[in-house]
Amino acid sequence: MYEQISANKWKSFFMVFIFIAFVLGVGYLLGRIWGGWYYGIAIAGVIAIVMALVSYFQSDSVALRLSGARPVAEGEYIRFKDAVEGLAIAAGIPTPNIYIIDSPSMNAFATGRDPKHASVCATTGLLERMDTQELEGVVGHEISHVKNYDILLMTITIVLVGTLILLSDIFLRTFWFGGDSDEGGDGGEATLILMIIGIALAILAPIIGQLIKLAISRRREYLADANGALLTRYPPGLASALEELQKDEYQLRTANKATAHLFIVQPLKTEKGQKGSRFNRMFDTHPPIEDRIARLRQMAGDFVPVEATQPQQ
Repeated sequence: MYEQISANKWKSFFMVFIFIAFVLGVGYLLGRIWGGWYYGIAIAGVIAIVMALVSYFQSDSVALRLSGARPVAEGEYIRFKDAVEGLAIAAGIPTPNIYIIDSPSMNAFATGRDPKHASVCATTGLLERMDTQELEGVVGHEISHVKNYDILLMTITIVLVGTLILLSDIFLRTFWFGGDSDEGGDGGEATLILMIIGIALAILAPIIGQLIKLAISRRREYLADANGALLTRYPPGLASALEELQKDEYQLRTANKATAHLFIVQPLKTEKGQKGSRFNRMFDTHPPIEDRIARLRQMAGDFVPVEATQPQQ
């Protein structure tokens, strides 16, 4: 278990490092084509910083509004509140704000830039149909996202994707309306080669960025599964919850592509034959549920049952 957690962490941060280097590389190359490499890097940096500031302070409230979430009322869904409070204490973080979505669909998500500004949200369908161990498994997964700053990491990743898209758009627009030669005066052939590479990158960069974002998102889901199992000390609880989520036939109508990565399982249609399902599978932000369940079942062997640790009378 601890090896999986460690591997997931360093792989995630390695991918983010590669992503940042890729964004700066695109900015550098496009800057060369515009007439100065520092222009491209400066523009990439400014765009990323502005988008990051807006996302940092607004992403949680936007996600809750888009999902149709509301604060849990006094005396409502006590089991859910107890699970969030208890597992937050176990994780050593402040208790997140607690929200619910009035929907028969089964799903949950966490949002917030850091543990002090976090929220955990679940649908009424999930709260009404899962037993206590399954509910604690789901909450443990979401609390792990908060503790590991996964929402902040994904916000940074989304900002980088947005920066790539904007750089791509700016370059293509300036290309069609005319541009400067490269700063070094390398001659027509070198400029043409840079131009061809720049056009290719401008077209492919957003796609590459999306693929890197999906890889990071899937890796963080595996990490939250492992950390959640560690918090509850009962991997079969989350495994059973994922099996129930996989069988859920209700559609979460308030979910969309902007918020899909937040949920514990893909809230958009992915079954073959359904409208849009093939596209959603191609760009799925979650690893296969079957793989997640298998990993959790394997982790169960790392735990000694509580009763086995009690002294014999």
